[in-house]
Amino acid sequence: MEAIKRTKIVNVLKSESFGSSVCVKGWVRTKRASKNVAFLALNDGSTIHNIQIVADFEFIDEAILSRIHTGASLSVIGTLIESQGSGQKVEVKAESIEVLGEANPDEYPLQPKKHSLEFLREKAHLRFRTNTFSAVFRIRHAMAFAIHQFFNGKGFYYMHSPIITGSDAEGAGEMFQVTTLDLEKLPKTEDGKVDYSKDFFGKLTNLTVSGQLEGELAALALGEIYTFGPTFRAENSNTSRHLAEFWMIEPEMAFYDITDNMDLAEEMLKYLVQYALDNCRDDLEFLQNRLLEEEKMKPQNERSDLPLIEKLEFVTKNDFVRLAYTEAIDILIKSKPNQKGQFQYPVEWGIDLQSEHERFLVEKHYKKPVILTDYPKQIKAFYMKQNEDGKTVRAMDVLFPGIGEIIGGSQREESYEKLKARIDEMGIHEADMWWFLETRKFGTVPHSGYGLGFERLMLFVTGMGNIRDVIPFARTPKNAEF
Repeated sequence: MEAIKRTKIVNVLKSESFGSSVCVKGWVRTKRASKNVAFLALNDGSTIHNIQIVADFEFIDEAILSRIHTGASLSVIGTLIESQGSGQKVEVKAESIEVLGEANPDEYPLQPKKHSLEFLREKAHLRFRTNTFSAVFRIRHAMAFAIHQFFNGKGFYYMHSPIITGSDAEGAGEMFQVTTLDLEKLPKTEDGKVDYSKDFFGKLTNLTVSGQLEGELAALALGEIYTFGPTFRAENSNTSRHLAEFWMIEPEMAFYDITDNMDLAEEMLKYLVQYALDNCRDDLEFLQNRLLEEEKMKPQNERSDLPLIEKLEFVTKNDFVRLAYTEAIDILIKSKPNQKGQFQYPVEWGIDLQSEHERFLVEKHYKKPVILTDYPKQIKAFYMKQNEDGKTVRAMDVLFPGIGEIIGGSQREESYEKLKARIDEMGIHEADMWWFLETRKFGTVPHSGYGLGFERLMLFVTGMGNIRDVIPFARTPKNAEF
């Protein structure tokens, strides 16, 4: 007799081939038994929903059932039947059950009860098996796929920018050094400094903080490109919004001005959110219900104004407000929270806006996503195009409800003289940037780009509150366990 091939549970649940034989495999979520029958909830990761296995003691040896506990893995062959209970229309009446792997209930940490997210971070090797994290990481896959689909559909080229680099794109200096030197016996130059000419690359190198600079080089020949890769910041910050390793999407476009840049960012974000609404509905509904339960435990003034799915629709259904930084500062200065001293951080022209300021503009004042432009030159990166006023640059930040800044970008400075002057002004080593400057000498053009932090997008789409819960294995200060 030919063996029955496994069918994924997501497909079994959609089937109406009642009476047919099926084979399902997965992990036991719950087990309950009565005198003559046991009911097993089986999940294989293909959907948030479990398939119910009905194991009649007449067909299934009780010795096998005694080995089955939450976390055990099974292969089940049986008949697809209409479900007698509520919640799903099909179930499998087991004819044979093979225990692929046991899970001792005295040792398995994910018993069928509510676990805190903090506890699950300590069990990152197993947390994928929970409903919450299986939903989050299915959505993460969908968002990564949608990003490639969006840019491919617009004729962009996907470029792999280097992970190891000799330049600091942000100019902040918070980078992870890469070396093969023996730290116990460092080679030194005559003046006592570390001799990096003896290192693997013959110079000081670091993990990249951005693929942007290399992305610009490709855009100035291919027209429109995007990078999507890991980036690294050695910022000793233990907040719910910071990671040491995270993923960035960075499109760079020749012949785009700041308005073209804003148009693309808005179009992309709406596309991605709509993709999640169209393709991740079951997972979003599960996460929304989880959040609603959490909200009940919070004081009234800390509860979210919008359920998760409404928050996502808030983005797809609204045109983004476009607003100059100077005008935003005026609005914030005149705002009730500022007048009443409710902002934690003071508001004045020249500050880098805090999350509380950004969220006020989005959630309270405009009740729409906001794109802020024309920031003060001194708080932005060296490569941003300078405005005629000499004080501001053509930067743009996209602000979302609940998140604050989700995208940062700008029109890039295409003038060789202005870019060189800015590099000198900021104390950046020109010798490290000669190749970047040369693109402004040979056929320079107006061009623009931006960066979308993938985990920031994931926080927004899933409604999760901590950035460590939307990346499979978080890298944070003093934590690289898994």
